Amino acid sequence: MSTVLITGANGFLGKNVRSILEKLDHEILTFDKENSLDELEALLIKCDFIIHLAGVNRPENPTDFYTGNTELTEQICTLLHKHSNKAPLILSSSVQAERDNDYGMSKKKAENIVLAHGKEMQSLVYIFRFKNLYGKWSRPNYNSVVATWCYNIARGLTVQIDNPTTEIKLCYVDDAVDAMISVLDGNVSSGYCEVDEVNMVTLQDLYASLLSFHASRENLAYPDQSTPFKKKLYATYLSYLDKNDFSYPLHSKSDERGSFTEVFRDKKNGQISINIAKPGVVKGQHWHSTKIEKFMVVHGNGIIRFRDVFSDEIIEYSVSGESLTCVDIPAGYVHNIQNVGDDDLVTLMWASEAFNPDKPDTNYKEV
Repeated sequence: MSTVLITGANGFLGKNVRSILEKLDHEILTFDKENSLDELEALLIKCDFIIHLAGVNRPENPTDFYTGNTELTEQICTLLHKHSNKAPLILSSSVQAERDNDYGMSKKKAENIVLAHGKEMQSLVYIFRFKNLYGKWSRPNYNSVVATWCYNIARGLTVQIDNPTTEIKLCYVDDAVDAMISVLDGNVSSGYCEVDEVNMVTLQDLYASLLSFHASRENLAYPDQSTPFKKKLYATYLSYLDKNDFSYPLHSKSDERGSFTEVFRDKKNGQISINIAKPGVVKGQHWHSTKIEKFMVVHGNGIIRFRDVFSDEIIEYSVSGESLTCVDIPAGYVHNIQNVGDDDLVTLMWASEAFNPDKPDTNYKEV
């Protein structure tokens, strides 16, 4: 077990690192802007690994770049030398370190300090030049365009795009954390390090994806999960919902027999619905030429009946929420479902095609 000091522990990257390390067998020490240099020194004396994430991104005064990024790094290395602590050190840097601006130059100087420290102390140092990190706990209007757009779109606020075709590189925060954990586990050589999972995306495509996630609550479309990047982006978007906006209503069609509520619909993946039948009610009484379905009763007791359209033989399956069973509904079979219990019969249904009123593929016939 290592004693790991995380600087910038309450920041975007710091929170994500802490949330993972706390699940592992490490003692976590934290330092942030509210702590003093005396407290930092006390922490550096007893730690045996440092993850240095503290830094300044958008100060009011450009000189604060050097105070927060360069000088703090120098103070850490000086204190480690003072106490002869050869603990390995991870530095969170940025691709901006290659650019001629105050932020980039302050990061580059911090890198040089860490490299010199490693050479002088004969200790392991690791430098990550992160590329546009995004993910949960990132601050809107501060850390990344993804955070800002997720926050705004989730609240119906406007998004400004100056050049829609501009391409940006995005790195998911969990991938960055995994890369740093690999260092902590001793699986990475000292020096500059990379995060393998980086995605290129245009601003217009990024905006379109986030808009589709927002619209999916209304149009019931499956959120696009076709690539690992889209899955990470959707997880990020949901983390920016207002805390009072996690739930959203679904539109049900109800009558004296019960109700039918669509949950998801998609041209490619079909439709998921919840069907509720009152006691004694029979639903269905139709067959499909091509469409197939799956029924699973999650509450109550029922009977699903089948009959081949060219046969008089009736097949019955007893279904119950007490014994979850999935029942396939093949094409060419008339089928119905009857509530034979005293409570509502609640059935989760999947259909291979979303219902299309212009081509319903639903042919009425009694079992």
